[in-house]
Amino acid sequence: MRKIPYLRWWIAVLLFGAAVLNYVDRQTLSALAPTIQRDLAMNDRDYANVVNLFLIAYTIAYLISGRLTDALGTRAGMALFVCWWSISNALTAAATSVHSLGVFRFALGLGEAGVWPAASKAVSEWFPSRERALAIGFYTMGATIGATLAPYIVIPLAAWPFAENLPWVSNLLGQGAGWRMAFILTGLAGVVWLLPWWLIYRKPKDSPIVSEEERRLILDDTAGQSSDTETPWTWKQIFTSRIVWLLLLARLITDPVWYFFQFWFAKYLHAMRGLDQQQLTITWVIYAAAGVGSLFGGWISGRRILRGIKPSESRLQVMLGCALLLPLAPLVSTVSNFGLSIAFACVIVAAALAWLINLSALVVDLVPKHSLGSVFGVVAAGSTVGGLIMNTLVASMVATQVSTAAGFLDQAIYAVFGKLLGALQGQGYGRWFLIMAFLHPLAWLLLKGGKISRSSAAN
Repeated sequence: MRKIPYLRWWIAVLLFGAAVLNYVDRQTLSALAPTIQRDLAMNDRDYANVVNLFLIAYTIAYLISGRLTDALGTRAGMALFVCWWSISNALTAAATSVHSLGVFRFALGLGEAGVWPAASKAVSEWFPSRERALAIGFYTMGATIGATLAPYIVIPLAAWPFAENLPWVSNLLGQGAGWRMAFILTGLAGVVWLLPWWLIYRKPKDSPIVSEEERRLILDDTAGQSSDTETPWTWKQIFTSRIVWLLLLARLITDPVWYFFQFWFAKYLHAMRGLDQQQLTITWVIYAAAGVGSLFGGWISGRRILRGIKPSESRLQVMLGCALLLPLAPLVSTVSNFGLSIAFACVIVAAALAWLINLSALVVDLVPKHSLGSVFGVVAAGSTVGGLIMNTLVASMVATQVSTAAGFLDQAIYAVFGKLLGALQGQGYGRWFLIMAFLHPLAWLLLKGGKISRSSAAN
């Protein structure tokens, strides 16, 4: 059978494509939030509840999907997750109320989380240590490209006059035919992706299309690591690992910055900077900056490893540089010039993604392959818990008046954090940008103080 040169990078391209689709499907709701909220009579608290449902499902799925990836293998696991979330996204077109929209977004979250443990496991199987951060940065850039493309794909669809040009589609889909079609088409794209993935992906030792030179490069680099055929860690081993907890807390503290730009920044621009639905396509520059940060963060730590610096120490050095940029965050909301505000936002997002790439690479560096999916899922679950906290805080900060806890999520959250949320009520977006300034420096001190670069995840 004909060999494919640099097959590992073609696999990275497929991971990139999966990440693009993942974020197009995720950001469709955010990009069309003003239109969907109007059609389904949703206020900002309803919107926050729907996002919270997605994040709750995402958290649950991280714990399950990592274990599933270890059990099923990377190839089957990734195919399962992409198929699930693509169908769930297409079904969102059937939403007729905030409740049904929440159900479909919950289902989306159950599938979308799985791509990241599976992708990290693919990187551990196919890439030597010096290329791992770059590979993670490359496919994570796919997420930012997906978020960049989403407004340009779905906003024109939502505005297209289906009633005049395709009345049968308008009659079939009813009110909001445009945004409903956006969910259908973006969902179907994932099904197309499955074919090349299933045909190409195997482990290096089993692949009939990898060259012997590339196979040796990969297997020689990982010869001293734990085999994925060894007994996977138990849940007790995972949850009693000090390093796993350090990594989890670092993501819980810092990932809310990226979640904010995914779920709330377009709404910030609409509410505070006066941009209308069409003008929100400007958010492409934010996601482009995230893509640059993803690639640069992976590239620079790889260069430092080539100079002889220990991989985990290299990651921490790059993360320190990123953390020192985050105190610029309050300037996003305080400067009056719109272009300057966007420029500061781009710096913050680029730094946050470069940080995230290296934090993800730390997981791959420190965790044996046989349990990587499970551990990555647990660590990433901390990310979505942080996203839930951010989402609830921001929803309270931007609320214009005190309201009662109507939904079950509101009731549960207010039962625990009612006084804090009441104190933050109406403080505005500026308060969140101020909080954002301290999160990454705090997490870096936590990792450095925990001596993560001198340890393995088994202790």
